[in-house]
Amino acid sequence: MKIGIDFTSAVRERAGIGRYARELIRALAQIDHTHAYVLLAPRDARAELARLPLPPNFTLVRAPLTERALAILWHRLRVPLPVESFIGRVDAFYSPDFLLPPTRARRTLVTVHDLSYVRLPECFPTPLLNYLNRAVPRSVARADLVLADAASTQRDLLDVYRVPLAKTRVLYSGVEARFSPQVSAAAQARVRELTRGKPYLLAVSTIQPRKNYVRLIEAFAKIANSELAVADAQFAIRNLQLIIAGHRGWMYEDVFQTVERLGLSDRVIFPDFFADEDLPALYAGATVFVYPSLYEGFGLPVAEAMACGAPVVCSHASSLPEVAGDAALYFDPRDVGALAETLRRVLSDAALRADLRARGFAQVKQFSWDKAARELHSWLIA
Repeated sequence: MKIGIDFTSAVRERAGIGRYARELIRALAQIDHTHAYVLLAPRDARAELARLPLPPNFTLVRAPLTERALAILWHRLRVPLPVESFIGRVDAFYSPDFLLPPTRARRTLVTVHDLSYVRLPECFPTPLLNYLNRAVPRSVARADLVLADAASTQRDLLDVYRVPLAKTRVLYSGVEARFSPQVSAAAQARVRELTRGKPYLLAVSTIQPRKNYVRLIEAFAKIANSELAVADAQFAIRNLQLIIAGHRGWMYEDVFQTVERLGLSDRVIFPDFFADEDLPALYAGATVFVYPSLYEGFGLPVAEAMACGAPVVCSHASSLPEVAGDAALYFDPRDVGALAETLRRVLSDAALRADLRARGFAQVKQFSWDKAARELHSWLIA
């Protein structure tokens, strides 16, 4: 059997869906040495992300067109140029990133990570919003099987697009083994340099409106200069920093303006660049990991933070209670006061932080790339 996979997201972005696609395919390559796989990448693929250690039954093929050109042809102009024009005949084709290109494969699968562009249209620039609203429903309608990152996204698919339940599956993400409390001394040193050796709250994700960073910064301002009269506090609250680690996405100007407005420029840190290999150390060193998102398809940073031993505080939106279970404290993401009070509670209680840390280690065990790959494999060859 020959299986095609759209590898575009894997060779486009280091984090987010790019990481999802790479880790899923890496795990798939470890369990299947029988079937032939062809990974389709655009001409302008990032070379450093395309170098996965893959067995001989996996082949990477670069299309003679750029990612933008393929997107215009397939999803804007709807030119029926099949992927087989680049990769040859395939029996099944899988796209891990919302959109299914034209294909003659007898079986097609697509992952829809979330429907945030439907639930929160105000968080998207108009061109991107219009594009997704046109292209994603067509892909969902054409696919034989639609995969969702969580049951909450599966419910959205049923509600918004009226996808039959039998046509959907939940495929949870995994957490890489490197995300653990055991980090190198060199990585710890680089984190200390970034944080100036001071305690910090940590948020990890692309800077864009859905991540709700304006309210997080406003909540941080409420506690930043307060006094926590707690005997076992491990730090002075006046030294506490907020680190927001993520590249700039879109509509992010309000985030930086809020920092300036509240006079927090010396206490809110946006790393211009932080090496991906040092991310576990950044999680592991956090006093608290906070995830205030308004909507998530899964929320991979929450699982990664738990795996590294960071106590987690997150919003109760969409998939996050599904991912964090009883290993997090929750808040209403639109209530700045509730977020501030939740942070104040966990910062002032070392025993609570230790309990959340232990619960996180137990909760994250259910998320495995090997498990995800085995489920995907069974659906591909069905």
